[in-house]
Amino acid sequence: MAALTAYTGLAFKQAEPNYRTPPRNTEAEGALLGAIMVHNEAFDRVSDFLEPTHFSEELHGRIYDVMRTLIRAGKVATPITIKSFLPEADLGGLTVPQYLVRLAADATTIINAADYGRAIYEAALRRNLITIGEDIVNRAFDAPASDTPRTQIETAEQHLYKLAETGRYEGGFQTFTNALKTAVDMAAAAYKRDGNLSGLATGLSDLDFKMGGLQKSDLIIIAGRPGMGKTALATNIAYNVARAYKAGKAENGERLAIDGGMVGFFSLEMSAEQLATRVLAEQSGVASFKIRRGDMTESEFVQLAESAQEMNRIPLYIDQTGGISIAQLTARARRLKRQHGLDVLVIDYLQLLSGSKGKSDNRVQELTEITTGLKAIAKELEVPVIALSQLSRQVENREDKRPQLSDLRESGSIEQDADVVIFVYREEYYVNMKKPPEGTEEFLKWQMDMDRVHGKAEVIIGKQRHGPTGTVELQFEAEFTRFSNLAKIDYGM
Repeated sequence: MAALTAYTGLAFKQAEPNYRTPPRNTEAEGALLGAIMVHNEAFDRVSDFLEPTHFSEELHGRIYDVMRTLIRAGKVATPITIKSFLPEADLGGLTVPQYLVRLAADATTIINAADYGRAIYEAALRRNLITIGEDIVNRAFDAPASDTPRTQIETAEQHLYKLAETGRYEGGFQTFTNALKTAVDMAAAAYKRDGNLSGLATGLSDLDFKMGGLQKSDLIIIAGRPGMGKTALATNIAYNVARAYKAGKAENGERLAIDGGMVGFFSLEMSAEQLATRVLAEQSGVASFKIRRGDMTESEFVQLAESAQEMNRIPLYIDQTGGISIAQLTARARRLKRQHGLDVLVIDYLQLLSGSKGKSDNRVQELTEITTGLKAIAKELEVPVIALSQLSRQVENREDKRPQLSDLRESGSIEQDADVVIFVYREEYYVNMKKPPEGTEEFLKWQMDMDRVHGKAEVIIGKQRHGPTGTVELQFEAEFTRFSNLAKIDYGM
């Protein structure tokens, strides 16, 4: 415990140092402890965020800890009941029992307890910030060769995030009136927004009708076997959200998306150029193989140029780093939101991420950490997170190859942590693989089957916490890897 030279009122008078001392508020600490001793009910006003470690004086932390233990056990915390649990010490001529009596005698009203608690907590936060800053400086000076600057930055961000999330005093119960106001505001925003959606529009109206758009803080899994078009669906949605972006400002001056949103896309499998080529093909109507070869007519090139010019303005950010960990992804997502804003996050795809300790032999445990981390990102940043996932091969062994929740690969945590699970299924893919020799009776039957399923895709909502499950039929143009609304005539209407 720091040396206490004298006690005057509620404050410790200390020798004037010739250097800066960490932030502390011993007056608030003494006032709060005294208030709790006189009115034990004051403890309830600070108990959900204030810890003994937040007190700058060790003895104050010990006193608070003893009182906390007694009150939670249903006992009374007073100078008499507390003193036997504290060590003897000389406090500038006062014994510990005398000091407890002085704190209680000088106690102020219980009404100020929460304010004193916040002052103590904020001073502790500043001391921790100083410690983190010193650690950053020391590590930068003496870092081993294996400790790269990027790793140091990510470690610092993790420490800062942990500090920000520990002991927050903004939470706790709120009145139903406040919750009702939030719900009404959301409904009003949905009423005013194009499509009358509570969430962000995907640009696919039938899918939006089933889901109500992409909801904040949701973890949305898009799963399918290779060749089904799950990446195409994710890029279509990402582009549609970014293209619809309209900026505004909230009452507090912060950036607000009136419609659409800023999109972050982690492309762990494809390069940024490959992803851009796919999106360019989707939007221009020029096949991606033509773009890669440069085999285009003049009109197609004009289409391409016009689409590129429009795409150049959309707020879509791509990170093409492969094999990153969930911790690195979290740090980069936070940075994107802080620097540019973020309204939707897309990860292509889940199984290419690693846990915080790198690739592990226990893949199920590692994937559990990843899905839990993605759900935490969605809640922290208050954005929908869309993560793509592979399906196990057992789908191929069934007669009906439509995916089910049990087909999610490697871990039940995907189904457990996800708010929405969407499967992409194209029967055309499987029918095309069974093509018989031309001129046979089987070929004619196959051709009829191909005509029935050509250009159609099923998006199967296998799980949705806040809405119905079911199937949405979409148009799929394989040449452009583009999903769109299915014309109503195709429904037989």
